[in-house]
Amino acid sequence: MPWAVRLQLRALEAGVDATQRRDGTINRFLFSLLVDRQAPANPARADALGVRSVDVTVDASTGVRARVYFSSAETEPSPTPRPVIVYFHGGGFTYFSAATRPYDALCRTICRETGAVVVSVSYRLAPEHRFPAAYDDGEAALRYLATTGLPAEVPVRADLARCFLAGDSAGANIAHHVAQRWTAAATPPPIRLAGLLLLAAYFGGVDRTESELALEDCWKAAATAGCRRTKQRAVERNIVRSKNRSI
Repeated sequence: MPWAVRLQLRALEAGVDATQRRDGTINRFLFSLLVDRQAPANPARADALGVRSVDVTVDASTGVRARVYFSSAETEPSPTPRPVIVYFHGGGFTYFSAATRPYDALCRTICRETGAVVVSVSYRLAPEHRFPAAYDDGEAALRYLATTGLPAEVPVRADLARCFLAGDSAGANIAHHVAQRWTAAATPPPIRLAGLLLLAAYFGGVDRTESELALEDCWKAAATAGCRRTKQRAVERNIVRSKNRSI
């Protein structure tokens, strides 16, 4: 691993350790100052990649928001409908948002390289919002797209028959379970999921590995109170696994 990446990971771990209180809660103000640099959306001006972005409210009742990325070059009168990638960021269910600079940069790159419209979801975070809040918010994002479509600031057409769910680490866990919920609906959902893109998916089981034990605090922060580590609960509550401390 390059030394620069190692330093970034060490700095992230230090920031997480410094901002997590003894009772499992997080000093989010301090975390934003130390680690979580935010990138603003800019619907009017494209970046160096030719990508613009706009923030939207997915669910006013919960405060869940998303950032929509689109290529500004796709402004011809009858553009081909673009596939949609709904992205869920990592962070152990407890940190970051769609506006976090590395995730903002990642989604811009995905948008540019794939030509897709990328919808990056700022789901509710633990421990303030425990399981299954993040999964509920993922479903809410899909319902928003199904009923509202893309915001007026996005001058492209979306092909909701080519909708992919994607995420890294805890976000991959969310994408997986939102897909399961969506496809198991009693009535055919209005959006067809064409596939899943899971990066370093954050899963685990009953018999915890050494790396799982190192991340026990993340599980405690996200899990519903009283959750037990039985085999059934391991599936239902999604005890998480990571091969390293990068979350």
